[in-house]
Amino acid sequence: MIKRQGMAVRLAAAGDLHCAKKTKEELRALFAAMAAHADILVLAGDLCDTGLPDEARMLAHELAAVRVPAVAVLGNHDFESGKAAEVVSILTDAGVNVLDGKACEILGLGFAGTKGFAGGFGDKALQPWGEEAIKRFVHEAVEEALKLESALAALRTEKKVALLHYSPIIETVVGEPPEIMPFLGSSRLEDPLNRYPVELVFHGHAHNGTLEGKTTAGVPVYNVAIPLLQKKLPGAPPFRLVEIDLARPREPAP
Repeated sequence: MIKRQGMAVRLAAAGDLHCAKKTKEELRALFAAMAAHADILVLAGDLCDTGLPDEARMLAHELAAVRVPAVAVLGNHDFESGKAAEVVSILTDAGVNVLDGKACEILGLGFAGTKGFAGGFGDKALQPWGEEAIKRFVHEAVEEALKLESALAALRTEKKVALLHYSPIIETVVGEPPEIMPFLGSSRLEDPLNRYPVELVFHGHAHNGTLEGKTTAGVPVYNVAIPLLQKKLPGAPPFRLVEIDLARPREPAP
């Protein structure tokens, strides 16, 4: 792990790891590169390929080897096998801070996270009207937004980072087929980000989206899905490195 300069904390963020036997060696190299440049690893969901406990154990083993604190949220793939609670338990026992509507503080920096959900963006977002199944779908998106808000409200650190799997804004899913964009995020997740001051937001899930965007309050949003980083930044290790100066006062939103 690098030595921090002053009050600066470096974050290395990546999402959509899809840990499985076939990717174990790639992840080992990735985590080593992330740890060599950063103080904290930030993992934006789809930690496992099919949500199996064995995949979580492989991931936990590789993360333990780098000896750098890690914070994570689950993604949709982590629920595929109905073993999400066991995946969380395995990673938590290995020292990973897995956030599901919760918050934590690492090196003086606050993290709030949840998986998020789909539903679309802005005035085109799905509304809770009609069939009960539609209402339940929208309810899930609302619940995830409330979980993010609760986590942000619990933080007392001056500097905060939000971590999601689904996108809170449409800008970072642009590039995906228009037909699936509403399934890649929800602007309901943006509401708490605009109410609580955060330095930045990380998410994954949109493998063919856009690397960067901003909320309507001007907060930077980074899509750190590994497949996207590999396409947009060929030849570079697929993670996003961001430095946050804890001593620098927050700039007011524009």
